[in-house]
Amino acid sequence: MSRLGKRSKMKKTTRNILIGLVVILIVALGGYAYRSAHYSDHFLPDTYINGTKVSNLTADQANDLLHERYEAQEFTIEQDGQEWKSLKKADLGLSTDFSDELESMINQQNNWGWGLSFLSSAKQNLALDTAAFDQQTLNQQTKAIEQEITALNDEKTKTENAKIEQDEDGFVIEPEKQGDELDAEQATKDFKEDVLDGKNELELNSYTKEPTVTSDDEDLNQELDQLNSVAKVNGTYQINGENVDIPTEKIMDWVVYDDDEVTLDQEKVREYVEELGDKYNTSENETKFDSTKQKEVTVDPGTLSWTIATDQETEALSEDILKGEDFNRAPTVEGSADPSEPLVDDTYVEVDLKNQHMWYYKDGDVFLDTDIVSGKPDTKTPTGVFYVWNKERDATLTGEDYESPVDYWLPIDWTGVGIHDADWQPTFGGDRWKEGGSHGCVNTPPDVMEELFEDIEVGTPVVVI
Repeated sequence: MSRLGKRSKMKKTTRNILIGLVVILIVALGGYAYRSAHYSDHFLPDTYINGTKVSNLTADQANDLLHERYEAQEFTIEQDGQEWKSLKKADLGLSTDFSDELESMINQQNNWGWGLSFLSSAKQNLALDTAAFDQQTLNQQTKAIEQEITALNDEKTKTENAKIEQDEDGFVIEPEKQGDELDAEQATKDFKEDVLDGKNELELNSYTKEPTVTSDDEDLNQELDQLNSVAKVNGTYQINGENVDIPTEKIMDWVVYDDDEVTLDQEKVREYVEELGDKYNTSENETKFDSTKQKEVTVDPGTLSWTIATDQETEALSEDILKGEDFNRAPTVEGSADPSEPLVDDTYVEVDLKNQHMWYYKDGDVFLDTDIVSGKPDTKTPTGVFYVWNKERDATLTGEDYESPVDYWLPIDWTGVGIHDADWQPTFGGDRWKEGGSHGCVNTPPDVMEELFEDIEVGTPVVVI
């Protein structure tokens, strides 16, 4: 064959090969396109959803497969490593219809990229939202579980925090107690979260309650110190010259610890102050008095008296206690006497109506004494603990039917009764008061009255018995 013929034959062969390749390419592209069309509504090869292989499945086919899988899923609650309760997730409200989500996944995949899956060993793992629960159903089931777990605690030992208790010496810390009761609230809270997170089990023993406050807790010990600094305070009243100790158990009962602050129960403090008043108020209680001739007698309240001011004393007492230091105090009072001192001490005037006699004691000794004339039967001199609240020279005493000038006048009550000289009396003492008695005042011989007036001080007690 000539060289020209050989060249012509080679060209023809090449052309045929090219045509063959083109045909093959067209067929291959057509086949690839056909397969790509298939994957427009099917999952690509090596596609897994939540661990389930869905390759070449339509959304409906994948949904049926996943529905079957999730319909059978259970959530197991264990106790001591043993099954306590098992619930189907579908009964907990799990939705097992994933149609819309699966359709969306297929629409988002590149169906033309199916061929690449054959060139790669990597799987395509897709995540399905399995937390699609009916909230009402899940909430109802969760509530029922909480009630059942709570019921388990009826047979369990309670866990207790360390706490402050009161004993006879003050406040002490009672150590914490470890029980085996369950924290039903936290367990059911985690149960619900685990269900929504796709988990399948929960162990109840991990919810055994632990003490949240232990005996070495810094705040608890600080509270203890604060309580004892107040509760162990020694408080003493000076009342009528005597020491009245506030019982320690009273103060401990008043102490309150709230919002990191030690306070006192004001109602209880007030009750105690009222009790003091009921017992000691000289404006309401009789006073025991050692008389010169009648021995010990009880004397009615008079102008020399005091009454505890309850509101002010409640506040003042609370302030002293809360300082956390031992204290002595006299009560806050209203009246004419010092509550800390005896109502009648070593200096006083004693008027004995029975014996018609008067003594003036100064620093425990008789300074002077004298017979007197007291009020007549229909205007008797009142009895009581009074005091000289004024001294007046050349006074005129007046009443409805009398007007009497006197040289020395010592008023002792608020009704016009007092001690004064009476130069009109022919005699003093005895039964003179019955016929020639006064309108209530203590008639005194002029010379004695002058001496008394010169020495006595305003404020001196006058005890009329």
